[in-house]
This record gives sequence, structure tokens and C-alpha cells, in this order.
Amino acid sequence: MNVLLDNSDIFLNGFVNTVKLFLIAGVLCLILGTILAMMRVSPVPIFRAFGTVYVTVVRNTPLTLVFFFFAFAFPLLEIVGELRDYYFFAAVIALTLYTSAFVCEVVRSGINTVPVGQIEASRALGLTFGQTLSTIVLPQATRSVVPPMVSTMVALLKNTTIAAGFSVAEAGAIRDILSEKGYNVTVGMLWVALFFIILVVPLTLVQRSLEKRWSVAR
Repeated sequence: MNVLLDNSDIFLNGFVNTVKLFLIAGVLCLILGTILAMMRVSPVPIFRAFGTVYVTVVRNTPLTLVFFFFAFAFPLLEIVGELRDYYFFAAVIALTLYTSAFVCEVVRSGINTVPVGQIEASRALGLTFGQTLSTIVLPQATRSVVPPMVSTMVALLKNTTIAAGFSVAEAGAIRDILSEKGYNVTVGMLWVALFFIILVVPLTLVQRSLEKRWSVAR
């Protein structure tokens, strides 16, 4: 208990940054992943090709390499000027681009659960591809993708710890700080694991609530 009490500021700062990384990257990857999924089922060949290439390349690239590129290689391109907290910004971009590939496939699997007859009926009524997706397909697909989407978000939450290796002071960096100060690292890691479980519980509760509500609606 002393490890936690003596270093409460380190634990608090680490998990505040972890939650900030998770929330910002989570919202961005949901948006980008949905756009990619729409491109994957688009009738326009070039959009389908772009979505397929993006998912294939990013999903098969180790997340550490994505972090490495945005932390060290991207600044050499001099596309953007100096930014305050650049490594935090780079971590958000790396997590967003990487997780978007998985969100895309989750959303696409949900789209495939919608009966083809409904899509054909909406097109027969004169709805465009965008109107069909937004008003017919995506609302139904959302109900089907809640469990895998929550699993993807839990994976995103745990992947934030990789940012510690790239100068972002989040929960993954607590181990190194405790080690430098001579505290029992094993006990410190047990507290870190407990706090991660506490962060995951709300996501699980939201998943069960949505599943229960939408199963009744069906």
C-alpha cells in the first residue's frame, strides 16, 4: 500500500494521461474506422481498393513500428512545425491509425449482417448509396458490432501503455519511475493492473446495457 500512497501523484498523472489518450484516440478511430468501412463496401472501385490496402498494411504492421515512425521519422519530414507535447500528439495519431483498421473490419462485419433485400429495397425507393448506408445499414449494423467493438476499445486501452516507450508519461511509464526510486516494482505493477481492470469495467457495463436494450428491441 505504501507504494501507492507514496507515489499517488505519479499514479494519478499516469492514469489521467492514459484516459486522455484512450478517449481522444477512441473517438478518432471510431470516425476514421467507419469511413474506411464505408469505403470498403463502396461501389466505387478506387475507394474499395484504398480501404483494402489500408487495412491490409496497417493491420499487419506492429504497433511499435507505427509509434516509432510518428515519434522519430515523421518529424524529419518537417511537415508540421514544433508542437508542445509532440510525443503525446504522435501517440494519439499512431493509436488512431492503427486501431482504425480493426474498427473498419468490425463495422464491415456488421454491415454484412444486414439482409441484402433491405439494401435493394432502399435503392429501389431511390435512396442514394450514402442515404442507404446512413439510414438503413449502419443503424442496424451498430447493434451487431457492440461486443467486438468493445473488445477493440479494450485492446486500444491496453495498447496505450506502448506510449510509455516513446516519452509519454502514462500508466506504462509508472514501472520505470518506481524502479528508479527503488520501490517494489512488482507491487506497483499489481496496482497498475488493478486500475486497468477498473477502467475496463465501465466499458463492459455499457456493452451489456446496449446488448440488453437492443435485444429487447429486436
